[in-house]
Amino acid sequence: MNFQLLKQLLIPGQTKIVMIVMDGLGGLPRERGGKTELESARKPNLDALAHESILGIADPVAPGVTPGSGPGHLGIFGYDPLEYEIGRGVLEALGIDFELGANDVAARGNFCTIDAAGKLLDRRAGRIATELNLELTKILRTIKLPRAQIFVETVRDYRFVFVLRGKGLGDALSETDPQRVGVAPLPVKALDAKSRVSANLANAFIARAHKLLADKQPANMIMLRGFAKRPTIPTFQEVYGLRAAAIAIYPMYRGLARTLGMQTLTVAGETLADEFTALEKNWNTFDFFYLHVKKTDSSGEDGDFEKKSRVIEELDAQLPRLRALNPDVIVVGGDHSTPAILKAHSWHPVPVLLYSKYCRADGIAEYGERACARGSLGRVRSKELMPLALANALRTTKFGA
Repeated sequence: MNFQLLKQLLIPGQTKIVMIVMDGLGGLPRERGGKTELESARKPNLDALAHESILGIADPVAPGVTPGSGPGHLGIFGYDPLEYEIGRGVLEALGIDFELGANDVAARGNFCTIDAAGKLLDRRAGRIATELNLELTKILRTIKLPRAQIFVETVRDYRFVFVLRGKGLGDALSETDPQRVGVAPLPVKALDAKSRVSANLANAFIARAHKLLADKQPANMIMLRGFAKRPTIPTFQEVYGLRAAAIAIYPMYRGLARTLGMQTLTVAGETLADEFTALEKNWNTFDFFYLHVKKTDSSGEDGDFEKKSRVIEELDAQLPRLRALNPDVIVVGGDHSTPAILKAHSWHPVPVLLYSKYCRADGIAEYGERACARGSLGRVRSKELMPLALANALRTTKFGA
């Protein structure tokens, strides 16, 4: 929906909307005719909620397009990913509360493992512990380059933030991650004339990092992706008139929420139970809650079908705590699909449900890819979900006389 039209339709209200985003939710069966990770999971509470909801499948960007997490989240938040773009580096930087200047160029960094020939063995260095990451970023901070200040900050696990600060730096830069093993990391290339200096600086940094990390197994190399400057983007308050809160453990998703003007809530722990405790503690303060579930995605990327199903079951076990709060609207979906058999993001549409007391429930007592494909919501673009959530929360008025 057009944001200007939506603003004309908004009306004040006391209703509450909860959006649960299971990262990489969509999956595929291991054998033709079998069940997906979601369909295999024992999830009585999600299935019961589905029976009271309208169901559908959603394309995060467009049919056939494989989205990154940033575009996938923008879509489910109602922002057209083809119109609004937030680079991964910006999201990671804001997620750790880095003070990103208007002209800073930020990138997400991965520690990785290469062999003696310089070819990738592991794009995530075995998902090293954050404690080792902290030691390695200290080493990288010793690198000095002309024409720019360099910042290297730990995010968590194998991820870090790399920031260039200086005059005349462009952010139209290619990524160094080839997205597969068995080949060497790519050089950074300038995609326009304004970004040539930035490309040279980034490549010089990578070359120095390679030498410094040569004996630091398993994290003996780095890759950089998602180069970007901080964009100007309308906030949730401006677009939807909602006091919005984000409950997320991983920094990138906190950064995305902060970019959209959501208040990021403190989570006292790293479990789904801890996230639901944060929801309960802050229930009376906000109109909209975004609750992020990360490990559906990471287990899919690791090719662990059973673990992905178990994460869904862990979420299901917490759902009664949400139902006890009696929210007016519940949306459950994902930012993209990450089938375990592919070990990567994919183009497949994501199963979604929308519950409210005013929806014409489909009466389908299962939350899964094929069940949702039979629902009355049909196949939609993710960006269409927020207007539906607002309408079901009685937050919009009629259009026209």
